[in-house]
Amino acid sequence: MAGYTDVVFRALCTSFGCDLCCTEMISAKGLTFGNAKTADYLALGEDEDTIAVQLFGHEPDRMAEVVRLIANRLGPHLRCIDINMGCPAQKIVSNGDGSALMRTPALAGRIVEAAKAVSPVPVTVKFRKGWEEDTCVSFAKVLESAGADALCLHPRTRVQQYRGEADRSAIGEVKAAVRLPVIGNGDITNGESAVAMLRETGCDGVMVGRAALGRPWIFREIKAAIAGTPYTEPTLSERLNVAIRHAERIEAVKGPHGLVELRKHLPRYLHGIRGSGALRTRLNEAKNAAEIREFLLDSLRNITI
Repeated sequence: MAGYTDVVFRALCTSFGCDLCCTEMISAKGLTFGNAKTADYLALGEDEDTIAVQLFGHEPDRMAEVVRLIANRLGPHLRCIDINMGCPAQKIVSNGDGSALMRTPALAGRIVEAAKAVSPVPVTVKFRKGWEEDTCVSFAKVLESAGADALCLHPRTRVQQYRGEADRSAIGEVKAAVRLPVIGNGDITNGESAVAMLRETGCDGVMVGRAALGRPWIFREIKAAIAGTPYTEPTLSERLNVAIRHAERIEAVKGPHGLVELRKHLPRYLHGIRGSGALRTRLNEAKNAAEIREFLLDSLRNITI
């Protein structure tokens, strides 16, 4: 979720019931180089008491150095270290990071060992079904032996990227093979699919990614489905008011530049709304959150779901 899960979006997700939000992916190398922008990713939102820090990197010693740095900086606000071994992006895997580590399980294990040796909090790992083939069970066992506290599996290979259906059976196989908590990820788009994931795989929890973009209330829907309680989808007015809240908060936190970043979020709030094309153009031209608010509220008379 690089470029999306900043302090503002995390706060929105938490307000709708998300139990744990991760930072954007942070480069271990970038932190040790003292990159100011990279360090900004560690900032806590005003309503955040604890945070899960998501790291990527392929050097065990550097990972240990970064975990020490983060622990010293965040202290009791650090909830866990999450090592990303699943990102399929070319710019990540070309450096040996992300899902490229699934081709070098021994190295992946050493990275976990290095992080665990210095971390005062749990160390978790997210990974994929494999690089080209299904190797997730053997990879999970390596991570377990290295001391990982929990695992999260996205059951597509790196070659698949995000194409095709997520193979839930792979999550069940990993859950049966290790003694660790296993989180299921992939194709969770609503409460029904979250419940199906839990039921079919026996996993201990679910992770939502892309489906939360423009729909941070999905966490409320999932919790209702798990509890078996009634859930009502937000009205068009409620949806647009969440978008307004997002805009006003990001402007307050990041200033004018935040509104540029917001352009990738706003179209997602309008997904499925007929007649929203012209509105997207107006929103991209908005100079501040007040104009975004004006455009969205004015649009309620002209667009429908």
